[in-house]
Amino acid sequence: MFLGTHPLRLDDKGRLFLPAKYRDELSGGLVITKGQERCLYVFPMAEFERITDALATAPVTAKSVRSYSRVLFASASDEVPDKSGRITIPAALRAYAALDRDCVVIGANARLEIWDAPSWESYLEQEEESFSDLSEEVLPGIL
Repeated sequence: MFLGTHPLRLDDKGRLFLPAKYRDELSGGLVITKGQERCLYVFPMAEFERITDALATAPVTAKSVRSYSRVLFASASDEVPDKSGRITIPAALRAYAALDRDCVVIGANARLEIWDAPSWESYLEQEEESFSDLSEEVLPGIL
């Protein structure tokens, strides 16, 4: 499980240090791909394989399944962190998420997300109010 908010910086070569607390879990490999709201998703390899298996059973006759799969897999990059815990974020993915220098890596349960710092602040500002005002259970019987 990935938790927390971690401000980080991209270096001039598009490399990012993974949060130290998650380096062991991601040391065997990971997949970076486009996420919703113009962030990047970072999946441990096993979690990405689980998603791949689930999409393999989805009906290819459904346009939304085809479209989602195309973008998810076409933009995916498998990476292995170096000995320092850095990963290289491909230029196309950096452009998609508008990553320049200051980034935020957030824990999002089974994945990490990489955000451009100003984009994350803007998103959080908009969404925190609706989060605090939720009057219905998101997960009935749990929260």
